[in-house]
Amino acid sequence: MAPVTAPPLHPLPIGMRDLLPEEARARRDLTHALAHAATLHGYDPVIPPAFELYETLERGLGRSGAGDVLCFVEPESGEIAALRPDVTPQIARLIATRLGDRPPPIRLFYEATVVRRRAGRARPHRQIPQFGAELVGVHGHDAEIELVALLGAALRAVGLTKFALDLQDTRIVRSLVADLAPDALADVTRALGARDAAAARAAAKGGPHAAALGALAELTGDASVLVEARRALAGTPASPFVDELGALHAALTERDAVPRLVVDLGEVRHFDYYTGVVFHAVAPGPGEPVAAGGRYDDLLGRYGAPHPAVGFGVVLDALALALPPIEDRGRGRVVLTGPAASARAGALRAAGVACVVVPAPGDALAHARAWGYEMVIGDVCTMVATGAALPTPFDRDEDPASAIREMLRAHGSK
Repeated sequence: MAPVTAPPLHPLPIGMRDLLPEEARARRDLTHALAHAATLHGYDPVIPPAFELYETLERGLGRSGAGDVLCFVEPESGEIAALRPDVTPQIARLIATRLGDRPPPIRLFYEATVVRRRAGRARPHRQIPQFGAELVGVHGHDAEIELVALLGAALRAVGLTKFALDLQDTRIVRSLVADLAPDALADVTRALGARDAAAARAAAKGGPHAAALGALAELTGDASVLVEARRALAGTPASPFVDELGALHAALTERDAVPRLVVDLGEVRHFDYYTGVVFHAVAPGPGEPVAAGGRYDDLLGRYGAPHPAVGFGVVLDALALALPPIEDRGRGRVVLTGPAASARAGALRAAGVACVVVPAPGDALAHARAWGYEMVIGDVCTMVATGAALPTPFDRDEDPASAIREMLRAHGSK
């Protein structure tokens, strides 16, 4: 007998991965539910291209995002092109060039995979699937309220019930560091990111708001933080922005937009990108936010179509980790076998039942188990999960498709 050899390995590029059928079905269900929630809120879908000219993306990303971009020479034109590391600049370009004749507000959503250059322990994947929504052309906090309400509804629609939304306004930090030298600004930002109040005060020493910057590192919690912030930041340029954030917090609380709101005045992630309110949805499990967003009023102006804008992106991998595990049992798919299988398959597919034909009855059950089908129909009907043998739905008085759905419900189909 010849020795069994391992199949040849065909490795993927670092940070890339496949989704197998069970994972792909779960991802499809997740994105369909998110898209349905966005549609119910009046948002329209768009599909931007997988790559763009580098100079077009760079205009929106700025210098801080340039290190994330994977570039290549486009063979037809010789131009430098780039795989998108972020979808929002594409949305801005699309609005400026293709939707400029439509009056705001513009409400769009997308599902897309971004590819980022950096990888490491904190980012094992460079291929990052996202779902996002953008609201363009609305001034004031009405835009943030609408977007957060949509995000809350979308996350609840997919079954995430335990999550919190962290709120911050970049103008609070920005107004307090406006007079700092670049080196001191970098040190303050690092200290706030580490929640180190003493280091933040030391880094801002000599600046007019060192004490206020130190206070920001510790101003995290419920609505009572806003009361403390008003006291700690009184008389500083940040004071009016704290009041605005308080009004937004009250409006979101009144609307029950999300299960829990957290004020985090020391948050500095994406400090150089957003121009106002920022928010992160966090949930137990993934170890990173399941969604993030905020106001980016400067971006569309870079493409010649200045508009206020607010958006969010859901990290689908993180969201999947935050959701309770769901047993994949094929979702009502049926294996048909025996002489009548082909004729039965046509009738069932016309009625909306997913099915496959396995001609040899002896192979049908093994195929169903291997590929996640729930029912095998031949001379009898076998439930794959339990092995129970039942009369076939074609032996019943009712429509076979309706009978199959009833049998799946009765025998534990999800």
